[in-house]
Amino acid sequence: MHLRTGTTFRRLALAASLIVPLTAQAQAPKVLRVAMTASDVPTTTGMPNNGSEGMRFLGFPVFEPLVNWDLSRADRPADIMPGLATAWTQDPADGRKWRFDLRQGVKFHDGSDFGADSVIWNFDRFYKNDSPQFDAAGAALARGRVSILTGYRKIDAHTVELETARPISYLPYLLTWILFTSPQSWESNGRDWSKVATAGAAGTGPFRITRFVPRQSAEISRNDNYWDPNRRAKLDRILLLPMPEANTRLAALRSGQVDWIEVPPPDGLPSLRAGGFQVVTNSYPHVWPWVFAAGRASSPTSDVRVRQALNYCFDRDGMVTLLNGTAEPSVGFYKPNDPLFGSPQNRYRLDAAKGRALLAEAGYAAQRPLKLTIGISTSGSGQMLPLPMNEYLQQSLKENCGVDIAFQVVEWNTLLAGLRATPDAPQWLGADALNISLVSSDASQMARWFLSSNATPVGSNAGHWRDAAFDAAFAAVETSTDPTAIAAALTRAHERLVDGAPWLYIVHDLNPRAMTRRVRGFVSAQSWYQDLTRVDLQ
Repeated sequence: MHLRTGTTFRRLALAASLIVPLTAQAQAPKVLRVAMTASDVPTTTGMPNNGSEGMRFLGFPVFEPLVNWDLSRADRPADIMPGLATAWTQDPADGRKWRFDLRQGVKFHDGSDFGADSVIWNFDRFYKNDSPQFDAAGAALARGRVSILTGYRKIDAHTVELETARPISYLPYLLTWILFTSPQSWESNGRDWSKVATAGAAGTGPFRITRFVPRQSAEISRNDNYWDPNRRAKLDRILLLPMPEANTRLAALRSGQVDWIEVPPPDGLPSLRAGGFQVVTNSYPHVWPWVFAAGRASSPTSDVRVRQALNYCFDRDGMVTLLNGTAEPSVGFYKPNDPLFGSPQNRYRLDAAKGRALLAEAGYAAQRPLKLTIGISTSGSGQMLPLPMNEYLQQSLKENCGVDIAFQVVEWNTLLAGLRATPDAPQWLGADALNISLVSSDASQMARWFLSSNATPVGSNAGHWRDAAFDAAFAAVETSTDPTAIAAALTRAHERLVDGAPWLYIVHDLNPRAMTRRVRGFVSAQSWYQDLTRVDLQ
């Protein structure tokens, strides 16, 4: 009896051994492998570095803000929508104060509850230097992006109030940059942010961090308990791989090592299309400029005539050709067809005669050529193809206007440090401009890059450009509640950005990425960010 029972068990075990592999094969996990442009994996503590690429892959998919981006459509620029806050109101009696109603029933990946206490705990992490959870690295990112915040308090378990230094109409847009991490994940890792980074912090998003290998890879997996059932991910996992060199990414896609690459090399696009790969582009709020050290008196770029001249001295159409049509010419912060572009006095194009005349007025000629040093990166978030693009600019400026350009080439995060420093600081590399791609999605971004009060290190106006007319126009943007008045003021502000030329306006990126035919459901939102919950693998 016992022998026969044992035989039966052995037969069942043998049958199971034959069946399980077939079942597992039929239900193989859907793992999307993505090659990023970053040279390292973005940090995993809930406030990722590596700029907007870090936010795209290890920010919004895992950790969420009070105010989120609506990335559901490809046919119009993305706008904001409720995130961890369901509603917000500006105090009519005191425009510096805003109240946010928090979403109820939300849990962090570690099972702890999201609510007003965790919101205040996270703000203390970024804005209170003597808090036990203060995170210097995360604070640098948060404060650089949202420098206007001066206070916050809990009203009740599901309501918080935030206060700014002055009334600003666009605070909800700024708050997309502040992501929320579970206090419990910090406690359970010994109150040590470096240990949190190794383990991966807990957020509230549709994905959770499940594996992290420094400088090699990060894995995020579907959060089956995500609070929004309509946005639960179709993929089981996403594997994120840093590959800063464009041709390496291309080879990885062609060989089947990855399913998706950011920024394919332009000269590889025809062969990718011919080989059956998907190449996806779309307009989005991206400017690829040189940020001039306009506020440093020792730099030639402190002279507006020099800055305007340089904007007339190179061929934007030639740059677009170099990029195989994956960009469009930039002649301002906004695109010329944007209703907010306005009617500036300068309409930049290749006009070498005008450029040389402006340089001559500023004291530069063949006998005394303008010489500039530009800080550039080898790769990085949104940087497109910085080496060949800058070499093209170097040649074009020399041929058209006799300008001599030298480069300081550094890793992207080193370059980013310059954007958080004053233009006379060592982090600026002694350069007259830094080449860094920047976002132009809304009024809050214009304020970040150009408002006098946002000059570094307080904010993100890295070049310390100051223009009284721009500041006056922007004061109307911040204090008005009338959309028509805000649009008119933004238009005046943009006209000053074109004529004051704080940047060399080069191109607007068209956000190219390439992927295998197995990738389905991707919607190329007009945004720096993308909704990965919609993506599936066939």
